Amino acid sequence: MPKVGIIYNDCKPAACRISIELKEKLEAQNSEVRTATGMGGILGHSKPESPVCHTPVDGLVPPGFDRDLDFGVVLGGDGTVLSAFRQVAPIELPLLTVNTGHMGFLTETYISQLYPAVEMVMRGKCQIEERTTIAVRVIRDETTIWEALCLNEMVLHREPLTSMCHFEVAVGRHAPVDIAADGIIISTPTGSTAYALSAGGPVITPDVRVMQLVPICPHSLASRALIFSDTETVQVFPATRERMMMVVDGNAGCYVLPDDRVVLQKSPYNARFIRLRAPEFFRVLREKLGWGLPHIAKPTSVELP
Repeated sequence: MPKVGIIYNDCKPAACRISIELKEKLEAQNSEVRTATGMGGILGHSKPESPVCHTPVDGLVPPGFDRDLDFGVVLGGDGTVLSAFRQVAPIELPLLTVNTGHMGFLTETYISQLYPAVEMVMRGKCQIEERTTIAVRVIRDETTIWEALCLNEMVLHREPLTSMCHFEVAVGRHAPVDIAADGIIISTPTGSTAYALSAGGPVITPDVRVMQLVPICPHSLASRALIFSDTETVQVFPATRERMMMVVDGNAGCYVLPDDRVVLQKSPYNARFIRLRAPEFFRVLREKLGWGLPHIAKPTSVELP
């Protein structure tokens, strides 16, 4: 008996409706179905009066979801996809991502193609693409006070108002460097097309095993994006007197105090995307971001009179 998990965005009526319909359809075909909302992977933001908001990574797996599931279906936009992968990473569940949002850069198919897509997966006509994730921890007095899995990026910046501050960043065994900027981004190749791209970082194909550091509005012409091996451990020390705000994947965050440090390492858990055809990253760049499309009309050859 096939076992399928469904994770959906319960803030979107279309995702809620489709999740019910899909569950009923699969159960009518003698499949066992477990459902959960994507809210479980949104860790929330710590508050000034309660800066510690620690949920262990392994504690986010939804009730009823385990390694016996064959695959999962995500119904939502990119935010739901990021949340869902954080929820199921410890059980290594491959996910078919279905776009009910706008951009849908991380999604594989659309609602209109949902049932044929699920049928293809049920018949094994698909591939699994693995993407690197980063384990992010905030250390205070040598104790982990916050942790999260990151599929896109970690952003550290000053709050409540954006202004320049200093960061000491140590990559692996290399000497720490000082960066003066509004903030810094450390991203995976998957996240290279998100906030890091908007901040001037390069696009990195998902198969390259690296991380990148991108300063946000740096106060130096010498501060540029840096790409390095994802086997390196990164430590970030906020060299400023004010507390900072750290945001992971745009939907989880923690306050970082002057004496804290942020530690980033490649996670043992990979995000596992179900692909209905061979992954073709440049096609996604063209369709979603317009990369490589001709921007000048080329006249056709005509015969002069």
